[in-house]
Amino acid sequence: MRSPSHAAVKAPRIDVRARLLWVAGGLAAFAVALLARAVDLQVLDHAFYQDQGDQRFVRERVIPVSRGTITDRNGEPLAISTPVESIWAQPQELAQHPERLPELAAALRLDPDDLMRRVAERSHREFMFLRRHLTPDAAARVMALRIPGVNTQREFRRYYPTGELAAQVLGFTNIDDRGQEGLELAFDQWLAGRPGAKRIIQNRRGEVVEDVELLREPVPGQPLTLSIDRRIQFLAHRALAEAIETHRAESGTMIVLDIPTGEILAMANWPSYNPNSRGSGRPDARRNRAVTDLFEPGSVIKAFTVAAGLESGRFDLTSRIDTSPGTFPVARHIVRDVHNYGVVDLTRLLTKSSNVGSAKIALQLENEHFHDLLFRFGYGQPTGSHFPGESAGVLPPPRRWGTLEKVTLSYGYGLSATPLQVAQSYAALANHGRLLPPTFLRDGNADKRAQAVLDPVIADQVLAMLETVTGPEGTGQRARVPNYRVAGKTGTSRKVMPGGYQSRYISFFAGMVPVSKPRLVGVVVVNDPRGQFYFGGLVAAPVFGEVMRGALRLLDVPPDDLLAPTLLAQQAPAPRAAQTTPTDYVEVVDR
Repeated sequence: MRSPSHAAVKAPRIDVRARLLWVAGGLAAFAVALLARAVDLQVLDHAFYQDQGDQRFVRERVIPVSRGTITDRNGEPLAISTPVESIWAQPQELAQHPERLPELAAALRLDPDDLMRRVAERSHREFMFLRRHLTPDAAARVMALRIPGVNTQREFRRYYPTGELAAQVLGFTNIDDRGQEGLELAFDQWLAGRPGAKRIIQNRRGEVVEDVELLREPVPGQPLTLSIDRRIQFLAHRALAEAIETHRAESGTMIVLDIPTGEILAMANWPSYNPNSRGSGRPDARRNRAVTDLFEPGSVIKAFTVAAGLESGRFDLTSRIDTSPGTFPVARHIVRDVHNYGVVDLTRLLTKSSNVGSAKIALQLENEHFHDLLFRFGYGQPTGSHFPGESAGVLPPPRRWGTLEKVTLSYGYGLSATPLQVAQSYAALANHGRLLPPTFLRDGNADKRAQAVLDPVIADQVLAMLETVTGPEGTGQRARVPNYRVAGKTGTSRKVMPGGYQSRYISFFAGMVPVSKPRLVGVVVVNDPRGQFYFGGLVAAPVFGEVMRGALRLLDVPPDDLLAPTLLAQQAPAPRAAQTTPTDYVEVVDR
């Protein structure tokens, strides 16, 4: 009998069928899992994964639109938009080809090291501008290099055909073609339009494979027609620049208004700048001084002092005022005239620009009445031109007036105004006492905007008085225009500097022409003339006369003084006495 240890060990039986069933079950489970995952991807989470795919290949691209053209009143272009190309890149792809960066930098006229640094800093992004606003030809030369990740995009750039001629009025746009200053800013929404949008499919190199759909229809900017007359603007710009150079002045402004409509025909400032070159010129040259800068208007206010006197009923055309002996003590101060004019009527007061006469009128007026008249003519409030940054000026409330304050206000000290406010007020005098808000747009609704601020009879009386200022005995002879009757007022005020009034001046002239049927009002301001002369009649008045001669001819305004003699004063130098004695000089001297 054999021992159990020697018994044969029986091998286990392999169940092939069971093993096959397990394998088949596993494959079936895997198939079910795949099917479930397919259902999840294709049905349940389809939108999510489709969106993820679209983010890699479908893009929304902006359709740029052209900014609206700005033209002058005659349709001449002042601001237009031209198509340009901007070069952009995909930093992720461009960073993979560093050997092409020097070539790209040379084509774009960029510093190679700076370009490499910019690409490295943005290597995690999908978009960056390389160079904007290239000409189509220049952009084509860059794209011809076929550098991976580099693409082009259509944009528009603003161009100003007249350059510095009306730069402060028009303003300018930034690199994205949005208004930053001036009328470009004031009418930005109207001019900008609305860019469109479309959905596209692009490949990994950024090239458009297919336009999928239009998402938003592009709406081009609307054109804008201004009241500015480019021809008159040129006349004002040239005459102002010549006067500032001749008299070595710091700056200057001239405004020409159409009296019946309130439309601004010209608004020139000097110094100026070229808006086609961003960053050019002095920073202060971009300021539209006609609406932002304040000054004490000096003697031009005397016309409204006389108007207030007539309106009060205490004065009439026959009233006489004794200005002897040419000085007038007021509140421990002395008001001076250049000469002793003796007894004067209201007309001679304006002709000779008597400070003493103005002071004596003011002392007989109620504070509230005098303030109300100045306010009615637009002082101490915005003109309504809606120009960005317009100053409202300063007109102190009557409760703060002492005797001296009221006296100095009568000849234009103690209040501040912009050149546009002065132009608006003189236009109202010439328009039979009807005030119109000045406008930069051609406007057919002037009658609806007009506001009566003074009795027409009084306004016409003051206008007739102001005509004598440009007569043989007046201070504004050099503002005269051959064959036209001219009314106006000169002014020379001391500048307020730290420490008080200094021996530096502002020269100005405000005038209307033709007197028989006023059409144009012009205001000239010359800041800080440092030449031989500084009086308004010798510095600012000639600018008015020169510009109006051309403007009246361009507008076909018929002459109203064909029998006038030749104006020799406009060809010959001023008499020595006129050069050294300011007949419109304003001063308050401590006793």
